Amino acid sequence: MIYDLIIGPEAEQDIQGAYGWYEDRVSGLGKEFLRCVDAAIAQINRAPATHPVLYQDIRRILTRRFPFGIFYIMEGQRIIVLAVLHARRDPSLWQKRNKRSL
Repeated sequence: MIYDLIIGPEAEQDIQGAYGWYEDRVSGLGKEFLRCVDAAIAQINRAPATHPVLYQDIRRILTRRFPFGIFYIMEGQRIIVLAVLHARRDPSLWQKRNKRSL
């Protein structure tokens, strides 16, 4: 099945913030972070229902190498990425996000 994948504005901000943080630490590390996020998003697109539901209908996949979770929902043929957050962040940050904020 082909899905329409939408990255919400808050998730985009999450990605940009983490990219900047890693790139400030070590040149090139931010780009490696983006590659890991892209790989996880590609995995979501291939098989979105294989990742666990954590809260209501929100699913999560963990990135490799970086301690980040990508939180998303499935809505018919759409996949909506709600958040890309460090694993130690407060869970209420992604629990409050929903498709209505898009």
